[in-house]
Amino acid sequence: MWGKGEACKIVCTQPRRISATSVAERICYERGGNIGDDVGYKIRLESKGGRNSSIVFCTNGILLRVLISEGAGRLKTEGGAKPAKREISGITHIIVDEIHERDRYSDFMLAILRDFLPSCPHLRLILMSATIDAERFSQYFGGCPIIRVPGFTYPVNIFYLEDVLLLLKSVENNNPDNTLAVVPSEDPELTEEEKLALDEALNLAWSSDEFDPLLELVSSEGTQKVFNYQHSLTGLSPLMVFAGKGRVADVCMLLSFGADCHLQAKDGSTALELAERENQQEATVIIKKHMESSISNSIEEQQILDKYLGKMNPELIDVVLIEQLIRRICTDSQEGAILVFLPGWEDINKTREKLNASAFFKDTSKFMVLCLHSMIPSVEQKKVFKRPPPGCRKIVLATNIAETAITIDDVVYVIDSGRMKEKSYDPYNNVSTLQSSWVSKASAKQREGRAGRCQPGICYHLYSKLRADSLPEFQLPEIKRIPIEELCLQVKLLDPNCKIEDFLNKTLDPPVFEAVRNAILVLQDIGALSVGEKLTELGEKLGSLPVHPLTSKMLFFAIMMNCLDPALTLACASDYRDPFTLPMLLIDKKRADAAKSELASLYGGTSDQLAVIAAFECWNNAKQRGQEERFCSEYFISKSTMSMLSGMRKQLQNELIRNGLIPDDVSRCSLNARDPGVLHAVLVAGLYPMVGRLRPPHKNAKRFVETSGGDKVRLHPHSTNFKLSFSKTNHCPLIMYDEVTRGDGGMIIRNSTVVGPLPLLLLATEIAVAPANNDDEDEEDEDDDSDGDESDEDGMDIDKKSVGRHEEKIMSSPDNSVTVIVDRWLFFGSTALDIAQIYCLRERLLAAILFKVTHPRTDLPPVLAASMHALARILSYDGLSGVSFPLESVDSLTSMVNATEIDKYSPGKKKEMVQNPNGFLRSLTTQGTPKRFPCHHHNTRVPASKGPTNLGALSSHNVRPPLNSAGMKFAPQGSRLNGDGLATQSHGPRGDSLKRQRENGTG
Repeated sequence: MWGKGEACKIVCTQPRRISATSVAERICYERGGNIGDDVGYKIRLESKGGRNSSIVFCTNGILLRVLISEGAGRLKTEGGAKPAKREISGITHIIVDEIHERDRYSDFMLAILRDFLPSCPHLRLILMSATIDAERFSQYFGGCPIIRVPGFTYPVNIFYLEDVLLLLKSVENNNPDNTLAVVPSEDPELTEEEKLALDEALNLAWSSDEFDPLLELVSSEGTQKVFNYQHSLTGLSPLMVFAGKGRVADVCMLLSFGADCHLQAKDGSTALELAERENQQEATVIIKKHMESSISNSIEEQQILDKYLGKMNPELIDVVLIEQLIRRICTDSQEGAILVFLPGWEDINKTREKLNASAFFKDTSKFMVLCLHSMIPSVEQKKVFKRPPPGCRKIVLATNIAETAITIDDVVYVIDSGRMKEKSYDPYNNVSTLQSSWVSKASAKQREGRAGRCQPGICYHLYSKLRADSLPEFQLPEIKRIPIEELCLQVKLLDPNCKIEDFLNKTLDPPVFEAVRNAILVLQDIGALSVGEKLTELGEKLGSLPVHPLTSKMLFFAIMMNCLDPALTLACASDYRDPFTLPMLLIDKKRADAAKSELASLYGGTSDQLAVIAAFECWNNAKQRGQEERFCSEYFISKSTMSMLSGMRKQLQNELIRNGLIPDDVSRCSLNARDPGVLHAVLVAGLYPMVGRLRPPHKNAKRFVETSGGDKVRLHPHSTNFKLSFSKTNHCPLIMYDEVTRGDGGMIIRNSTVVGPLPLLLLATEIAVAPANNDDEDEEDEDDDSDGDESDEDGMDIDKKSVGRHEEKIMSSPDNSVTVIVDRWLFFGSTALDIAQIYCLRERLLAAILFKVTHPRTDLPPVLAASMHALARILSYDGLSGVSFPLESVDSLTSMVNATEIDKYSPGKKKEMVQNPNGFLRSLTTQGTPKRFPCHHHNTRVPASKGPTNLGALSSHNVRPPLNSAGMKFAPQGSRLNGDGLATQSHGPRGDSLKRQRENGTG
């Protein structure tokens, strides 16, 4: 990739692709050369130079892939294989820029480089940042030298909340029309129950160092009565406890909320004295500084700050204060753009509405209010870089996207709310969170610098000086804030003999054990790792693709089902972002929602994911016809995102071709691309195990999704399923979703799809079969059961022989009704014959995928080819039967197979998917209706047969599901993986699931 330079070869990484290209172009311009000669760049989908360039800029992810392939190549060489060309041997210097951002790739990359450096004496590693904990990084690399290079920025005057309030001098009228939550000026008295809770929390914190209960009470109640509450026996207050325990951040928080530091405990001790007694030096300094500042501050400043904090919740954005400060800046100065940092789109919208409602900002010739968010159209984003005409003030309302990624050169004034939206991962509950949180000191410094990039400026922080002292030095590293399945798989690709946890513990800030365990379980469930944490051949293939392992698994299934094209779109959208933009005007909000629903209707509706597929297809056709601008405008589509997705799809497709998983002629891989039943199955393959039941709304309640963990989660208002109507009150559709996010408003699902039960039965990790609830038992059986119950009060000590006979009776007749239980919580009704055939198909599906992994360029054997053909036909027949009941009947597979006549290829009767789209949109679809039945797989040979065929006839022997005393348990796809990733028949306890086998160590 890099080649060997004549003298030195410098690789410089950037966290973002736009930074890599812009810096490369700027350096090339300053050197007086052409891009691609001495200076080049390599980013995803694009590269210039690199082979003979002396300096190459790339993203962290690009260099990480090179390092992983280098490690894998080194291991193969040690194993006696022919030595491969070492790409890193030609690199003399690696410069990692903006290292303080700590994205998941940079932390992982540093751990690899630290191991590489001893074996590469020619290599020099340079870490760079304007805001970095240099000493900590130096220690991580064995005490390497630190070079400090002074930079130049224009002077920036810094003001905090106290200064802003004094400047405005209007705290009494500051919030008369503020709709945000306001704490009452007079706190209600604490109840006896609240006092007991506080006493217990104070006891736990002081005696057992359990601080969570006390922090929860302090943060949730948020009143002066709570902040200054003293224990009924000891007289300790929350501030005293935190000071004595050295909890500096919590001390600063309470002081910023106005907690009284002069209170005394029963023994006469104050918070300061407790901190000194317990030798908590940092807490001592903070409290002393606070007491000194309280004395030195003017009475007016202290009063105005205390009064404001008594009324406003500092965790929320005060749009009234922001509007008044912007008005004051505009009144006092003649020119200079204003940049306002806000957490998210809702706060940007509220602030914009407040400015638009003010008579002062009505004149658009004097004020230009612009928004900057990653999800708004690129045309709107570019407006922030244009200088306004003379006499017009530019006001930019932005998220932290304006912190480091871009520079608006005419900004003179920065207003910093001190808040940002940060995505985190809770490994204990396996839930992602997206909540507003306080920025770090490093981020605050970056925001200040935005005002001094091109001229002297002013920064107004809308938080107190005490709050500024309590901010964390840096944000939590991303490796501790995300699920890490992808990184864990990369560890095994780097060194198959290394334990994942051992390697990740070598990173600068290792993820917690629970996060690693969750990731390994996911990788074992999809067959990427064996029970002993060995890399399988399937895992090696999954890791070779530049997408998440679960997404790779979806692609493999889509190849088997001849449905590759939409799967490529889904894979790239999940790895990048969906193409829908946020409407800039409130009146366009309904239009945007309607446009998304209309696109979804092209594939049957009730799906946010299928709306993305439809959007890409229509955009691609519109672009070919020269109607791209019209389509993007009418359907709120980001043209730049679509272009990126198009390039990513081509790259991913080429990777599949290179790995031999698909032929060069990819047109034969998407013959079922518009079949609704097959599409839904592909979605389930990519989203599973994210499945839930959509429960109908009750009186005075909102519709919610019930997840496998029993959580009640709301659908996001922008989802196409948000207003899904129920024809009957007991309809509870199955919902597949991408993730559950816990935000400021609770737990929500942004993207979801309504699916039928059949794909889930075929792709779920575990299915169990039990007697149907309405089975008629003969008297003898009932008597036997009754006697058994009487002999054992708990009903657990059941005679195994009688249970075995009972289960044999359940499965003895093909027509017997049974209850199918998916993952131990979803129930469906079916028959013994249909479940036996599902079991057969699950086995064949896994066997087919593993065959393609181990023999990528070989046709499937006839039996597997016929099974895949039958599976696709059945899914097609199932179509859009999406609404399911709590105990729902699965359509008879035998009747489905007979109806498909798999021995004869016939388009059959087509099912209409387009639900009244307008003429323009209909003209952009490839075809108005889907293919009813799937065509043959591109490299399969389906054996001829006579007449209608059922699934059992495809097997060389009769398939009978295994039985045990707990009902019937099937391993995923009916088989397990050996150390080589090959399917083998389970010889463990009969009927044990893969999950149970893994727990018992028999898998």
